[in-house]
Amino acid sequence: MATPPSKPRLAANLSMIFPEVEFLDRFAAAAAVGFRAIEYLFPYAFAKAEIRARLDSWGLEQVLFNAPPGDFENGERGIAGLPGRETEFRKSIELALDYAATLRCPRIHVMAGLVPIAGDPRRHREVYVENLSWAASQARNGAIDLMIEPLNAKDFPGYLIGTPQAARSVIEEVGARNIRLQYDFYHAQMTHGRLLDTFAAEQDLIGHVQIAGVPGRNEPDDSQEINYRAVFAGLETMGYGGWIGCEYRPRGDTVAGLAWAAPYGIGPNHKKAGA
Repeated sequence: MATPPSKPRLAANLSMIFPEVEFLDRFAAAAAVGFRAIEYLFPYAFAKAEIRARLDSWGLEQVLFNAPPGDFENGERGIAGLPGRETEFRKSIELALDYAATLRCPRIHVMAGLVPIAGDPRRHREVYVENLSWAASQARNGAIDLMIEPLNAKDFPGYLIGTPQAARSVIEEVGARNIRLQYDFYHAQMTHGRLLDTFAAEQDLIGHVQIAGVPGRNEPDDSQEINYRAVFAGLETMGYGGWIGCEYRPRGDTVAGLAWAAPYGIGPNHKKAGA
């Protein structure tokens, strides 16, 4: 008898799912449906000790969060590649590493930033490489990986890193073992498709995966154009055993929308499903 496929290791992105409750209550909501790991965008509005307490209370593992992104509310999407912001960037990494130590989080996503219309992409890339080189040396002390995530040009026009190839180029130039690629299947489908082929081509650098449905960035279910059952099977075949962040916007009630995850032990009946 053939060995059944193992379940993908799904992590709840608390910035996106469970919007029905306040952020600090989302830890309990995630645990209640069977998630054992969480990620989110930014923890900095909350005391790190408070977040640590929520993780401990609900038996959750923190697997990823982002470094401070600059003025996020007014459209900034990272400062690592912005000339003139180097001092601010270093302070932001110090803050992120401080949180990571308390939360025992092994990965920090460092957003590159948007290149202005009149900006020189080459100069922005130079700054990005320099900043990442410094940040990698700081993160190495805590055994933390810094993640580069390519973002698609439709949702994030002007973002400095738009493809896995661009990310690889930066990673190879920095030359630090703790700079890794964050492969988001949503952004990959929006940008280039051929998801498993491009994943395989970059797998040696990939340290984290995220998913969402296309179009709409909603539940990764059968109504969407990405066949995630095939994706999960492909990841297993390729030997990827890391976390898969569920970074999507629920169409309605989060728990009702988790039918897609029931085969993987996530949902209101998770104990029965995982028995």
